[in-house]
Amino acid sequence: MAKIDEEALAEAYNRALSLEKAGDIDAAVKAYEEVLAIDPEDHGGAAVRIASLGRGETPAKAPDAYVATLFDQHAEAFEDILVEQLGYAVPVLVRQRLQTLGLGPFQRMLDLGCGTGLTGGTLRDMVEDITGIDLSEKMIELAHEKDLYETLYVAEIDDFLEDNDEEAFDLITATDVLPYMGALEPLFFGAAENMVAGGLFIFSSETRANDVMDGRPFMVGPHQRFVHTEAYVRERLDATGFDIVEVTDINVRMQDGEPSPGHLVIARRRAEA
Repeated sequence: MAKIDEEALAEAYNRALSLEKAGDIDAAVKAYEEVLAIDPEDHGGAAVRIASLGRGETPAKAPDAYVATLFDQHAEAFEDILVEQLGYAVPVLVRQRLQTLGLGPFQRMLDLGCGTGLTGGTLRDMVEDITGIDLSEKMIELAHEKDLYETLYVAEIDDFLEDNDEEAFDLITATDVLPYMGALEPLFFGAAENMVAGGLFIFSSETRANDVMDGRPFMVGPHQRFVHTEAYVRERLDATGFDIVEVTDINVRMQDGEPSPGHLVIARRRAEA
């Protein structure tokens, strides 16, 4: 891989951010395109920033380098930022819905985008064996220190789901994963392929009003996070072999003092015909 000119990259990225803040969208997009030219792997997420400004093609997902860098940088303060500052409580909501519906206990759980272990820790007493996956090596290190998981991997989710040949899971969670993915087919198909018939797939997604989505199944929102329509989520689940157990309207987190509306989805893997 060619060596990145860090000084030029920082200059272009900071210029892009300043132009975006000033409202000069055309110039900001050009500066972000310069960032991409300097750093094609896109550690700074320039592609999703361009999409969030309503320009260019919407990427199928956030760049792996961007996601890994973002969470490596915030690993130490992650739980304080997410739980205390942003009011994130999706793992607790997952536990509440499972208990209310009388679902569980479970034998094998796969925690996609496990981070520091918020979901794994919340469900630990309901599961015999938990495997965690995350792109961020620093997140995995922190999760390992908690001794919550039997197995932990630093891996890209779609790649892991495609290559995994271990015993199938009866519970798969993805509680803060969809905001970094646009097209959902690879994730949903991979989950189905790694799950026993009758297993549960539980995840959160963010959404926006229909007039904002404007007929698009997914888009990048103003905070560089993907949002999806409920209809698209339902269609892709059905197409990849899942039946909906329930879809609950939730506030995923706070962002700039405003709630981020979304859904908590519980789906069941259909038996093969």
